Amino acid sequence: MGSCWSSISMAALLILTHFATLLNSSLAVRELLGTQTNTEFIRTSCGTTTDPGLCMTTFSGYASKIQASPKLLASTALSVTLSTTRSTSTVIVKLSKSQGLKPKEIASIRDCLEELKDSVDELNRAFAEMGSDGGKSFELRMSDIETWVSAALTDEDTCMDSFSGKDINGNLKTTVRRQIVKVAHLTSIALAFVNRYAAHP
Repeated sequence: MGSCWSSISMAALLILTHFATLLNSSLAVRELLGTQTNTEFIRTSCGTTTDPGLCMTTFSGYASKIQASPKLLASTALSVTLSTTRSTSTVIVKLSKSQGLKPKEIASIRDCLEELKDSVDELNRAFAEMGSDGGKSFELRMSDIETWVSAALTDEDTCMDSFSGKDINGNLKTTVRRQIVKVAHLTSIALAFVNRYAAHP
């Protein structure tokens, strides 16, 4: 009798183990499919922006957080752009302390930093407004966000214009423009995602 119960217990244990393995496999497959779906959403969304490569590189790592939410995509894009603009501003402050800068270069850097400060303020307001649900209608809130992000993009373009003159050292011009071009492209991508969310919430 003991041997019989032992066989039944062993069979039950094997069945349970097999069931657990199947369940884990099913969850793993579902998770994999979810990840692929989320990444595909990012890829499709990035495909309509001004810089799909930068967009995909920047936001594919956020796929599991964003999932397939246009709002989370727009909000994440604003957050990342804000953070990048702040760190770019820090880099340019360090450049402003370089030895041997000409007066025109110092003036250009100062103008650029002023524009970046405005850009950070506008992106910060846009990001905060994206997370707010009270007070204004959805349309008015999105209109404000679009206005601020557009203004930030204009500020970044103005910063780049500061370095267009011939009196600016080539290395300085290249370094600053490379930094600002990335920020401007991210801002443009964020604006595209905000516009899409505004049109299809």
